[in-house]
Amino acid sequence: MTQTATSEDLQALHEPVKQIAYTAGRRIMEIYEQGFEVSEKADQTPLTEADMAAHRTIVDGLTALTPDIPILSEESAPTPFAERQTWRRYWLVDPLDGTREFIKRNGEFTVNIALIEEHAPVIGVVYAPVVGSLYYASRGFGAWKKSELEAPARIHVREHCPRKVVVAGSRSHRSTAFQAFLDNLPDYEVISMGSSLKSCLVAEGKADIYARLGPTSEWDTAAAQCVVEEAGGRVTDTAMRPLRYNTKDSLLNPHFLVFGDTSIDWSRYLPETERTAG
Repeated sequence: MTQTATSEDLQALHEPVKQIAYTAGRRIMEIYEQGFEVSEKADQTPLTEADMAAHRTIVDGLTALTPDIPILSEESAPTPFAERQTWRRYWLVDPLDGTREFIKRNGEFTVNIALIEEHAPVIGVVYAPVVGSLYYASRGFGAWKKSELEAPARIHVREHCPRKVVVAGSRSHRSTAFQAFLDNLPDYEVISMGSSLKSCLVAEGKADIYARLGPTSEWDTAAAQCVVEEAGGRVTDTAMRPLRYNTKDSLLNPHFLVFGDTSIDWSRYLPETERTAG
């Protein structure tokens, strides 16, 4: 791959990366259907056999595809920032985003694979294996959705938000700050959803905004951010600055907003504590 990936470089990676996501999804579904045990990581978040099976599948696939590009996965051993900060380009992976939804068996979990270049996602693949929906995008190529029995279709955000705002909200994580944000909107309805599917709802115009006013990590957002941005939307921190990757020692994201109508200053609906934090 060239020093800076061209749109042709990125498009050439689309098909093999989609196939890697599909393969990881099949491994997840095998475990989903046969039963599984749940353990707990050091940060008290849940871990299943499916997380690790998908991790190994994706790492093996990406290593064979692009042996010269480093991989950072949620289930990888931590890579020190002293090493990471030298990376101009790397794969950022959440093998099973929405482990809590996986455990609840509600189907709202995804495989997330992103290619990061100069701190921004330039390829994003999000696969929801239970519903069979694949969202994918790359810089300059647009955003697409592929359902199991349908041809890929270009997707776009809803650029003009109606008075009644459709808000994507977390199925498992609600906060007082999020409720305060809702209370500041003139009128709204909430669609509750797990994993990066919330951002994908914005990307395909089914929701106007997703406000995440709680903790997430960089692998939770990167793939869907590429999809949203190529669909015409934005993913920003609470000060309306684009979310960026691998810029600091911590891999935690700031609180963020995902939205389609870029003419609205969504930060004005945030509670005061969130605006000052941004």
